[in-house]
Amino acid sequence: MTSDELIVGIDLGTTFSLVAYVDELGPHIIRDDRGDGRVPSVMAVTPGADAALPRVTIGWEARNHALENARTTVYSVKRLIGKSFAEIAEDLPFLSYGVTSGPRDTLQVEIDGRHYSPEEISSVILNALRQRAEQHLGRPVRKAVITVPAYFDDAQRQATRDAGRAAGLEVVRIVNEPTAAALAYGIGVEANQPRTGVPAGRMALPTPTCATSHQERGDTANAQTVAVYDLGGGTFDISILRIEDGVFQVLSTAGDTHLGGDDFDRTLIRLVGADVQRQFAVEITSPATMQALRGLAEAVKIRLSEHEHAEIELDLGKNRVYRRTISRGDYETMLGPLVERTIALCQHAVRDAGLTIDKIDQAIIVGGSTRTPLVRRRMGEFFGRLPYTALNPDEVVALGAAIQAAILSGRHTDMLLLDVTPLSLGIETMGGAMGKLIVRNTTIPCRATEMFTTFVDGQTAIKLNVLQGERELAADCRSLGEFNLAGIPPMPAGLPKLEVEFLIDANGILNVSAKELRSGQQAGIQIIPNRGLTREEVTRITRDSIAHARDDIDAHRRIDLINQVEFDTHKTEQMLAKVGDQLDLAERQRIELAIAELRHFARETNDLNALHQRLTEFGHRTLHLAELGIRAALQERENVGT
Repeated sequence: MTSDELIVGIDLGTTFSLVAYVDELGPHIIRDDRGDGRVPSVMAVTPGADAALPRVTIGWEARNHALENARTTVYSVKRLIGKSFAEIAEDLPFLSYGVTSGPRDTLQVEIDGRHYSPEEISSVILNALRQRAEQHLGRPVRKAVITVPAYFDDAQRQATRDAGRAAGLEVVRIVNEPTAAALAYGIGVEANQPRTGVPAGRMALPTPTCATSHQERGDTANAQTVAVYDLGGGTFDISILRIEDGVFQVLSTAGDTHLGGDDFDRTLIRLVGADVQRQFAVEITSPATMQALRGLAEAVKIRLSEHEHAEIELDLGKNRVYRRTISRGDYETMLGPLVERTIALCQHAVRDAGLTIDKIDQAIIVGGSTRTPLVRRRMGEFFGRLPYTALNPDEVVALGAAIQAAILSGRHTDMLLLDVTPLSLGIETMGGAMGKLIVRNTTIPCRATEMFTTFVDGQTAIKLNVLQGERELAADCRSLGEFNLAGIPPMPAGLPKLEVEFLIDANGILNVSAKELRSGQQAGIQIIPNRGLTREEVTRITRDSIAHARDDIDAHRRIDLINQVEFDTHKTEQMLAKVGDQLDLAERQRIELAIAELRHFARETNDLNALHQRLTEFGHRTLHLAELGIRAALQERENVGT
């Protein structure tokens, strides 16, 4: 990339999306005529002049007419991208538009008999952002950095790239939202003091400065450790970063791709729905009423961020009007469990970073949902400091994306961004174990290789199951994809040398390859699963990995020992058949008995230490036979050579 190459930064959000760029004065949000940088992430499809070509509107126009076009207005599509129909079942009651199951376990939005993928809808929003940038900058825009939640998996990241491509953009980098926010804030600010001397709507590029707490504990003077708490419309992320000499390194990340402002709104929607059912004996099912209630819930949420009370009024038709006053205290009681879920994830992230709270120099809030007073209060209580709020939480991610775009374009070369992978990756090994090659919170881009072999004589193909998760057994992890390595020459078990390589690029996209070194046969796959992680899966992965750690380790060890028993006894039987006639009868019978006893003991015992001891003893008892086998193999090789 050349230094004059134009790359914009895009925050493709659940509720609002923004586009930004960097010039010699710093990063800028591109705004409309009213000075608003936000584009509502909403698309509406209505009849056009040509019945075959429906009219598509986006942004404020679509949002402002959502009530009258309730069935044909699509919102919160970011919560659908990369997901299967089954995964969004709990969302369906809150959607006024139709969603159906698509091919390959995907989903589609159905509007007037037409089907739109979440990627297609996202591309329409991205295209509007691209056009806004082109109009403002007066030149074509063909490349972009797009941000995603840190806990987006490969399917969701790939879907985002596809949406960008459909919008005429080359997505040069996918960046995690909290990491982009850290870039934007600059981090070098002490005592929550905002920067000065920067033109309105702009900000200076990050210049990390000294942090007293690090000096006290012996770290370099210009290093800081920062927590970025990102609560948007549909997702939550918490990332712990270390910033030193312009290097932004993510130490850990945790999050939930199904937790955000939409869920805050739904607490009010459920409350009103229950009240309406109780008072009027009717259920809110019509798309128009659901759309009105959704808008009302959002308005009440915003009002309660600034006032102690808010009025709710909903016209149900037939002279039925629902009215209620709700206090901030009542609302916070309803929100409590949701906010506590974010705090629990903060605890995970701090622990995974190997830190304690007192080692966090700065706590930053990102995302419109952080305007909720309860969120700021609980975050402040957890981190022991007021959150840093110098920048508009709606805009900070787009600004950070623009800074990363400037780095990639060569405009700025004094910063480096090092992100992490949120969950461990590996392959299924013999017996159903999870063989981890890349552990969670490993800095990306990264590469890991490990050697494997076959377990069956004459095996000519190997099936590789790529896994994601923290448990020790494959059944407790998520399968990302499978591929076959075929064409391996038939060899005795244990002789093939299979090198498996995992490569995660800077966008967090996983590529897996396998090569049999003796034959040169190789195969690979770019992991593109058909669906994303559900909230329950994310929660289960992180919770169960801790709760079942000891049992999982024991189960994995048992699989390894059983595999070793089978391998050793099988090889011993082969050796007996080959050179057993060189043993006296008593020794041969002792070995045959030892094989049977070891196999029986392996099947019956739960004492893994005892099994390991028996396996070691078996090796000693068959040492003479092994020596004879080696001698015979060497003799065969000499005979072949002559």
